Amino acid sequence: MFSSSGTPEGTARFAAHFPAARAAGFFRDAQGLKVSNVGIGTYLGAMDEATDSSYTEAVLAALEGGVNFIDTSLNYRNQRSEQSIGAALREAIDHNRISRDEIVVCTKAGYLVPDAFPDDSVAPSDIVGGMHSMAPAFLLDQMKRSHDNLGLETLDVFYLHNPETQLAHISAHQFHDRIREAFLFLEGAADAGHIHFYGAATWNGFRQKPAAPDGLSLGHLAAIAQSIAGDRHRFRFIQLPFNFAMPEAFAARINDRCLLDEARDLGITVVASASLLQARLTRDLPVAFAEQFAGAETDAQCAIQFTRSTPGIAVALVGMSQAAHVRENLALAATSPLTDHQYRSLYK
Repeated sequence: MFSSSGTPEGTARFAAHFPAARAAGFFRDAQGLKVSNVGIGTYLGAMDEATDSSYTEAVLAALEGGVNFIDTSLNYRNQRSEQSIGAALREAIDHNRISRDEIVVCTKAGYLVPDAFPDDSVAPSDIVGGMHSMAPAFLLDQMKRSHDNLGLETLDVFYLHNPETQLAHISAHQFHDRIREAFLFLEGAADAGHIHFYGAATWNGFRQKPAAPDGLSLGHLAAIAQSIAGDRHRFRFIQLPFNFAMPEAFAARINDRCLLDEARDLGITVVASASLLQARLTRDLPVAFAEQFAGAETDAQCAIQFTRSTPGIAVALVGMSQAAHVRENLALAATSPLTDHQYRSLYK
C-alpha cells in the first residue's frame, strides 16, 4: 500500500505542473489542499474487464490532464471501480508520474455490497431495508476493503453514503444516535491515520428541507461532530448533486441564504456530483443558454462550466469512463470559470 495522503505541499506541487490551468482558476483550496475543480467520478459502467481497463485509462488520463480529485465508492460496480482506480494509482506512482501526496481520493460506505459484507460483526438490527448500514463494525469492514482495493493506507475522504436512506426506516432520534456512533468511529479512524477527513455523500438528503422524510440538517450533523471533537473535527466534506436540473443547493434560499452559504460558514467543503446528470446534459441544451459559456465548445463542457462556476462548490465531479471523454472535458481547464456576476445572471 501507498502511505501518506494528499497534503497541502503535495497538492500545491501537483497544481504547479499545470500553470495555464492554475492561472485560469482550475485549482481550488479545500481544507488546506489544492484540488482540481473538476474531479473524475466512477459510478456507472458494466462489470467487466473491458470497463475496468477503460476506467483505469480514464483515471490515468485525468491525472495527466491536471485532475487530482478522484471519487468512488465500494459499491460502484461492486468494488470494481475502486480496483480500477487502484490499478491506475499503482501505475502512475510506480512510474513517477505522480506522488501519493499530490492527489485526493474519496470513497464511500453505507450500502451492502455483494461478496463484501462482514459475516458476523453486524447485527441485523443495524441494517435498514436489507441494504444499508452505518454501524461502526460495518464501516470498519468496508473501510478495510477500500484500503485494499485502492492500495492506500490513508483514504483522503471517507463518506457515509446516502445516510438519508435510513430515515425511511427509523425515527429521527434513532438516526441521530446512529450518526453520532458513526462519527465517533470516524473521528477515531482519522486519529489512527486510516482516513484524513470524513463526510456525507447524499442524493436527496441536502436537497430536501430537514423536515422532509429524507431531509438532513447540515447544521445538526456539524454540531454532532463538534460535540465529539470540537473545532478539530474532521467532518469537512459533503457531496450532493448539482447541475442545470438540480440547482437547489444554490437556488433554494431562506432569508437569501442557501445550503452553500451554510457549508461555507461551517467550514465544510462542498463537492458536486452528477454534473452531467448521468450524460443527460451532454446534448440538446438551448443554444441561447449555451452561448453564455464562453470557451465551452460542447454541451457537456457547458454543463461542467455551470457547476464548477457555482459560488461555494469546490469540485464538480464528472463521471468519465473513457480517456477520450476526459480529454474532451478537460479542454475547459485553461478556461476560467464564470465570474460571480455572470453566474448569477444565468438565474434571471
